[in-house]
Formats: sequence, C-alpha cells, structure tokens
Amino acid sequence: MGLVSRGTAAAGLGPARAAVRPRPPDAVPNLISTPPPEGAAPGSSRVPSMVLKAFFPTCCASADSGLLVGRWVPEQSSAVVLAVVHFPFIPIQVKELLAQVQQASRVGVAVLGTWCHRRQEPEESLGHFLEGLGAIFSHEPWLQLCRERGSKFWSCKATHRQVPTCPATSGEDQVMLVFYDQRKVLLSQLHPPAALPDRQAGDATASAVGLAAVFDTVARSEALFRSDWFDEGPVRLSHWQSEGVEASILVELAKWAAGPICLLLTCLLSLVSAASACRKANMLVSVLLDVALGLVLLSWLHRKDRIGQLADALIPVADHVAEELQHLLQWLMGAPAGLKMNRALDQVLGRFFLYHIHLWIGYIHLMSPFIECILWHVGLSACLGLTVALSILSDIIALLTFHIYCFYVYGARLYCLKIYGLSSLWRLFRGKKWNVLRQRVDSCSYDLDQLFIGTLLFTILVFLLPTTALYYLVFTLLRLLVVTVQGLIHLLVDLVNSLPLYSLGLRLCRPYRLAAGVKFRVLEHEAGSPLRLLMQINPLSYSRVVHTYRLPSCGCHPKHSWGSLCRKLFFGELIYPWRQRGDKQD
Repeated sequence: MGLVSRGTAAAGLGPARAAVRPRPPDAVPNLISTPPPEGAAPGSSRVPSMVLKAFFPTCCASADSGLLVGRWVPEQSSAVVLAVVHFPFIPIQVKELLAQVQQASRVGVAVLGTWCHRRQEPEESLGHFLEGLGAIFSHEPWLQLCRERGSKFWSCKATHRQVPTCPATSGEDQVMLVFYDQRKVLLSQLHPPAALPDRQAGDATASAVGLAAVFDTVARSEALFRSDWFDEGPVRLSHWQSEGVEASILVELAKWAAGPICLLLTCLLSLVSAASACRKANMLVSVLLDVALGLVLLSWLHRKDRIGQLADALIPVADHVAEELQHLLQWLMGAPAGLKMNRALDQVLGRFFLYHIHLWIGYIHLMSPFIECILWHVGLSACLGLTVALSILSDIIALLTFHIYCFYVYGARLYCLKIYGLSSLWRLFRGKKWNVLRQRVDSCSYDLDQLFIGTLLFTILVFLLPTTALYYLVFTLLRLLVVTVQGLIHLLVDLVNSLPLYSLGLRLCRPYRLAAGVKFRVLEHEAGSPLRLLMQINPLSYSRVVHTYRLPSCGCHPKHSWGSLCRKLFFGELIYPWRQRGDKQD
C-alpha cells in the first residue's frame, strides 16, 4: 500500500480506556470530506448516501474468507471489526460464542458482514455464498469487504435490506476503510486532550469522543481474543494473537523442562501484571530505585573507612565555622562598612552572640567521641533508601547550624519588636490606634503626656533601629544560606519520590502505550475504490508524561510566594519554608 498523501489529524482522546464511553458526535467524518455518490451527475437532486467508517485490523488483512465479527457504533456510524470467523462453522455456535463474549465483556459484539479473500479462494461461488449469509446473521447495515485477486485495492460495500424511507436514497452506503494496529490499540492507555484554543476545543472534543468508542471496544473485547485459528473449539478466529499461538507450544515444552525456573518466572509475571497500572508501577519503580541508590551509598560509605574520615573532618569544620562567626561578630562590634552604630547596644548584642558561640564550641567538643558512632548509624539507615539518608542528613545540618538559627530568631524578634513599636507610635502621632477586638484602626484622642512619652519612645527606637537591623540582616542571610542547602536536599528527595520513571521508560520503549491522539495517513487510492486510511497513535510528550504521572510528594516544598517572603523578611517575621498550610504560625 503506497503512500500518496499524508494527512495528519491530531485528535485528543478520552480518559483511560476503563472509563471511556461512546458519546456523539464523532470527529472522523470531519477529517475527510464526503465524496459524492458514484454516478451522480452534477446538480442532481439525488440524496447522497451516508458515509460509514469501517475500522479493520491490519492483522486480518491476510486472513482467509469468513465472517466479520465486531461492534457497530450507531452514534458514530462506525463498524469496529475485531476478528474474522473462518470456515467451516455452524451459525448457532458462532452466535453462542458471541453471546458468551457479550456477557463477559459487556460489549455488543455481533456479525457485521462478510470478508472475502479472493487471492486464496478462486471459486466465484464463494462470493455468492458469503452474500447469502446476511439472511442468517441479520445486521443493518451489512458489510461486504473483499480483497481483489491480483490487486492491492479492496472493494467495500454496506447494504441495507430494509426498504429505504426516501425513494431518492440509495440502498448502499459509502464506506471509509480505516486500518488500525489491534495490538497497539488494545495496549494503549488513552489520555484527555491537551488544552487547545477555543475555536479548536469543540472539534477536539468531538474527535476524542468518536475515537474513544473505538479504543474502548478493542480494550474490552479480550474475551473474544481467547479463541484463535489454532483452537480446537468449533469456531476458529483470526485476530492479533493468532500468529503468536504456535510459539506457545515451545513455551509449554520449556515449562515442563524447567519447573523451578518456570515457577519463578510465573511469580515475576504475576507481580508485573499486578503492577500493570502506571501509577502503581511508578511507585514500585520509585521505591526500588530509592533502595538501590541507598545500598550504593551504604557500600560507598563503608568502603575504605569513609565514615571515620568524615567524623575526623567534622570537628575541624565546625571549629572553622565558629571561628568565622566570631570574626564576623567582632567586625559588627566595630564600625562595619564605616557605619555609625549605637555603641552600647552594639556591644551588648555582640557579647551576647559571642557567648552563644562559646557554648556551641563546647557542645561540639563534648559530642566529638560519639560523632563516628552517630555517622555509622546514619550510614546504616541508607539501606532503607537514599531518601531516608538524605532526610537524616538534612536533620543533621539543622542540628549543626542550630546556633545560627538561634541568632536569626533573636535578631528577628528584636527587629520585629522595634518595627511594630514604631508603627504603633506612628499611629499615635496621627491620632489613631489599633482596635484589637475589631481588628481595625480607629480614631483616638491622646493627651499631652501620652504624646510626649510617645515622641520620646519613637526617637529612641528610630536611633536604635540601624544597629538592630544590621544584626538582623547578617543573621538572616546566614539563615537563608542554611535553608537553601536544606531546600536542595528536599528537592532531591522529592525528585526521587515523585519522578514517574516507569512511565518515562514506557514512553521511551513503548510510546504507543501512552496515547495522546491519533493521526491518519491516506493510503494509495484510485477512482471507484473506497477511501483507505491508516490510523496511527500519537504518543504523549515527555513533559505531559511527567505532569500526568508525577507521584504525589510529601508537600514539603515552600509555601510562600516571593511577595509574601519579602514582606515577612521586611517585618521580621520568622520564616519556615516547609511549614504546612494548616500548621500553627508563631
């Protein structure tokens, strides 16, 4: 089948196949213009016949002659062919098989018409026999597909045995033949269409609904695929699984030859089938990768006594950090950057923070004999997963920088106290006050003594504010540095826990499994033959795979916007980047 023109109609699909339901209207007729009926003269008043869409599996193109079994979707004017029933068969047994399939799959499977492969059946009488089967398997419309001998073009008709209500309407409908890969359609998982402009949203929704009925029909008809050409039952079928059944004989022989290995493989296959859902598989792969990376980290830490090396290097690093903080405080107690500070307050704050650093150094040296043991147990926790080790590392960083956190809290509380004191005194000058009960600013009259005391306090706070603000600024920058390091660790933990690795691997190796839409390729066409299209699956983009299948994280990412963060920093409010939304605020 040569390619004459390539028309790609990207149509978004409906939800996952277990939830797809056929709803009108279909979008496939909108993709191809309807040709006029054969023999209709220009300007004729003859009513054009309806265009039917016949979805035919490519695996049945070489099948022997027989009956077309599938589902008719009246809302979409579509016939979804699922299999071909071969001769010889007994009609009552075919009907019993279809009834069993309907009961198991809840799909209205029926005999849609006949299939004639004339290259394999040279007798002309077979065609007349196939046409007569319409009286036994009554279906409206009745499809007649025929693959011509010595030609690559097919003939396709859809006839009605009922008398047309309109005399100008023909008893035959035009048929558009759409080939599809049955295996890929069966295994694909459909996704909602991406956001489109308003003028394209209606067409995308209609296309999604029409194609969803086709995918849903194939997905729910697995009971029909259990019978095949090589089955010993009374009905022989051709479908996507027929060509691979002969190889199962070798598989059965291998099972008898390797009993224990077969049992292990069966357990593994059952585990894989249980985790066939993408989200379950993503979670399983994420846990396995986490444990594997943790074991790699554990082996690296216990090789060449790296834990002892880290313990020996931790105390000098802590001493160096404490020494740098002492130099920073001594610089602040002088004239930092040439600024004129309040001497008394500067000395009080500097000595207060230096005393805390002295206590911190003593605490570190007191814990030095136990640091190697602590690191050994922390490294042992890596066997539970890399994310567990990284979380413990974040906690260790918080403990080692606890003095910086204390400095930040002291400076922020002192700075916040002065900011709110200045704002309250500023309202006093304007004759206002804050009403605590009604949570609003009300007018208030003050006497001369209150205004004098307010002016005195306002002046004191204004002149002490630069010294307090400088200490607050320095310790806030140190705190933000520690928070940034902890934030990078939290992002790494969140990446390992939420990245859909299974879905990404499925998109890389089996892109048709994650379908975002379809495209139609026009096959070689000649006048008088039905239009033939090849339906191909468009896979999801990698960004949509990550967005759709990303696992829910622990929600420890920052909850503040940049505006809220700047406001909190300006007013001296404490910042907890990973505080949950419903937690109590200080």
